[in-house]
Amino acid sequence: MTLPLTPDELLTTTRTVRKRLDLSRPVPLELIRACVEIALQAPSGSNEQSWHFMVVTDADKRAAVGEIYRQQVARYADSSRFAGRMFADRPERSAVQQRVGDSVLWLGEHMGRVPVLVIPCLRTGKPVPQGNQAGLWGSLLPAAWSYCLAARARGLATAWTTLHLGQEAEVARILGIPDGVHQGALLPTAYFTGTTFRPARREPVESVWHENTW
Repeated sequence: MTLPLTPDELLTTTRTVRKRLDLSRPVPLELIRACVEIALQAPSGSNEQSWHFMVVTDADKRAAVGEIYRQQVARYADSSRFAGRMFADRPERSAVQQRVGDSVLWLGEHMGRVPVLVIPCLRTGKPVPQGNQAGLWGSLLPAAWSYCLAARARGLATAWTTLHLGQEAEVARILGIPDGVHQGALLPTAYFTGTTFRPARREPVESVWHENTW
């Protein structure tokens, strides 16, 4: 059963959800499986389909991954890149960024309690190459985003996170992910509190539109 969303509504209301993740409501595993099945329809380079989805529901493993995420959030919060300190010279954006920063810190403390953690992975059988990796990750990230869209259509919320990759090898050991399989994101998945979501405020298209030349 999916929500009555138009394609445009689905695309503009699939948000990164943190504080509104419902930590108390279990998520049926068959719902996650349905979302992954949708994700597998995404494109991949040469139709190789070398993606894998690690679905973590075990409480101890979720807690262990959550602790790693908490450590990485703490490091991120102390860095100059922290979302909460961005655009300090633009009051209208600074207020939004501070709210984002607060929600990042909240998720850092609660990641291990989210009912389902999904980690999309890419099997290469070898280390990730140096240099431009767009072609490599282009065979995984569309599928990961399709998973998020499918979850939204089924009344679930997700957050696109990557901070855990600072300790990717440790997460791999916890979850038994073999060598040659690389993690692309960490997608906490849960029902959400409140009613629905609305499109976010963005910069006008004219600020990013370049026609024929930059």
